[in-house]
Amino acid sequence: MTAREVKTLFVDAAEAGEDGVRLDRWFRRRWPHLTQIQIQKLARSGQIRVDGARAKADSRLQAGQQVRVPPLPDAPDKSERKALSPRDAAFARSLVLYEDEDVLILNKPAGLAVQGGTKTTHHVDKLLSAWGEGLERPRLVHRLDRDTSGVLVLGKTPAAAAKLSGAFARRKAQKTYWALVVGTPHPTEGIIDIPLAKKGINDREMIVPVDPKDPKGEVAETEFVTLSRAGPRVSWMALRPHTGRTHQLRAHMLAIGHPILGDPKYGDEKSAALSQGLQLQLHARRLVIPHPSAGMIAVEAPLSREMKEGFQRFGFDEHEADPDPFDRKRGGRSSRR
Repeated sequence: MTAREVKTLFVDAAEAGEDGVRLDRWFRRRWPHLTQIQIQKLARSGQIRVDGARAKADSRLQAGQQVRVPPLPDAPDKSERKALSPRDAAFARSLVLYEDEDVLILNKPAGLAVQGGTKTTHHVDKLLSAWGEGLERPRLVHRLDRDTSGVLVLGKTPAAAAKLSGAFARRKAQKTYWALVVGTPHPTEGIIDIPLAKKGINDREMIVPVDPKDPKGEVAETEFVTLSRAGPRVSWMALRPHTGRTHQLRAHMLAIGHPILGDPKYGDEKSAALSQGLQLQLHARRLVIPHPSAGMIAVEAPLSREMKEGFQRFGFDEHEADPDPFDRKRGGRSSRR
């Protein structure tokens, strides 16, 4: 397919790992040179269509659907691409938690964006040039917020990336986040089942709770367990998202009255008072996911410097937590507030 043609492509069957994948990620798999902003513009302008209808960049595809692919910008010539500096290449390699022929897992630092944008020139996607270009370049299969640290998994081949993406889409990937939040949630464990939607609030875009009947709302579900408490002020939580909505954990914790510390966007007066000098206290601690070839991978990311500061301030000891606190959890109650 040339970049100048309009084509209609089919979403592959579920076993190929495309059933349930986001539209923007579907495009990124095939045309890795496209930026997120380019894909979003093509979707907003109606140039990308699914089964003949407009579709948002973050909408989920289903096996058998038809995707209209408009003329796409050409990939930059390799000779024109600015080479990654030896220092950046060494930094990228220093982030590796696990690597084999199919899978690359990084410990993403807080403050490092996963993908680039208009004002973002230093990001994980750029650092992947340390592994090569073209088919040698690892592919992103999920994302973390810029200020969230921890486990980030990538596929090192197109086939591996498709299977890993499929595992996320079919909820076969078990993600465990650690967070420090305001107060002490009651019950101490359970499930937050609150639909979320993107809305403009005071000149900025935020993810907010909406009524289940709201057509713009998306199903969002987060499991939680309280690991420890610093009196009534702060709790150390384990969070497991069952869905992958933008800012889901941050929006859900605010929605139940226990915002994550150090969050300037999804905080309140109490969190602001407790967060002085702290960055976002949210860390992708552990990931268990089916390996693209066989078996399972379980990887943990050590605490970031930002999270260590929060743990030290409130007296938490990371070694006190079970590797997977959700294994011992039984009969969690839903929490809808």
